[in-house]
Amino acid sequence: MIQASICTIGDEILIGQIVDTNSSRIATALEEAGIRVTRMLSIGDSRDEILDNLRNELTLNDIVITTGGLGPTKDDITKGVLAELSGSTGYVEHQGQLEKIREILHSRGLDMLESNRAQALVPERCDVIVNRKGTAPIMVFRFPEESFGATLYALPGVPFEAVGAIPSVMDDIRKHFLTENILHRNLMVFGIAESALSELIAPWEDALPEDMHLAYLPNPLTGIRLRLSIYGGSEEEDAARVDKEVEKLKKILGDKLYSEDDDTLEATVGRLLKTMGKTLSAAESCTGGEISHLITSVPGSSAYYLGSVTSYAISVKEKVLGVPSETIESFGVVSSEVAAAMAEGVRRVTGSDYAVSTTGLAGPDGDERNPVGTVWIGAAGPKGTKTVNKIFKNDRKRNIERFAASALDFLRLMILEDLNK
Repeated sequence: MIQASICTIGDEILIGQIVDTNSSRIATALEEAGIRVTRMLSIGDSRDEILDNLRNELTLNDIVITTGGLGPTKDDITKGVLAELSGSTGYVEHQGQLEKIREILHSRGLDMLESNRAQALVPERCDVIVNRKGTAPIMVFRFPEESFGATLYALPGVPFEAVGAIPSVMDDIRKHFLTENILHRNLMVFGIAESALSELIAPWEDALPEDMHLAYLPNPLTGIRLRLSIYGGSEEEDAARVDKEVEKLKKILGDKLYSEDDDTLEATVGRLLKTMGKTLSAAESCTGGEISHLITSVPGSSAYYLGSVTSYAISVKEKVLGVPSETIESFGVVSSEVAAAMAEGVRRVTGSDYAVSTTGLAGPDGDERNPVGTVWIGAAGPKGTKTVNKIFKNDRKRNIERFAASALDFLRLMILEDLNK
């Protein structure tokens, strides 16, 4: 199998000033092409460190992809180091990239500076893929067998540009490398801990064919992604084999399996609502708009989502949602009764078919009735109202994420029940 390494270059990543999102996007593209990523490295803005690390990666891998250090300022030294690494003794001006630089500057009403023009200069021993999203060209160094026998792709570090370059880079890789077929199937599970899931499906997992690999990928917002993979086989035959195993798994998981694609709870809820021709609203307290944010992140959600009330204060719960003050006094703000009244209230206010609500304590403090991490979730629909209590033991941010995801899943189960009646 072809092996690849991904290297980010720049002190800003090492000191935590920015988060490296480029590597994950590049790794995903490589994996989908059947290329195994052996490692991801972050290298500082040091000539010696860049040279030493890239030499090592080129020795161990067939492909090395770098991002960063290609800008017009003095701290961007990657191009010079790559020229040295490739044995280039001079630079040539790439006309295609120069035209793109001129076009970008003109669109912004800027003049061409010498530093801008210099970005079109590339080491003589490299190929160029024009960067359509920015000014720094994508450089390709094909090292002969007598040196490394590997190929290095140098991408800009700006995420918009790096991600924009991935399709062109992958096209070049496919032209020059014989990639293997790889099949992935993602199954999304919610409402069960990873350890419990592992025990539940252990007999099924133990009986999988030797060439079929299973991975557990947990996420607080989406649950657990089960990824089935087969490397190097026939796509059509492998897909049929995986389908058989998935059918077995579905019988074990029941409604804990919410999607047979790499999907989210909010998208799944949206599809159910569209299927039924129903609408949704939300009343949020402890989640502070997180549920609404997740729902509206799905393209086309305006077809079924009417809106929300972020009733953080008791007065808003009472005056806007109509939660009776005596209910709050008798049972407390964080209670089944208040969650139910909030869901029913926002459903009444917006006129939606379904509504979901949250009231809880994300942290850092609890109250005399409930510990930190307590949430009551309400779901109201045409056939009644239900509530559920959950307790999580995470920090405030993670608690909010898990509250919101649990609310979407509770709503999903209610809609499914109505759909199947």
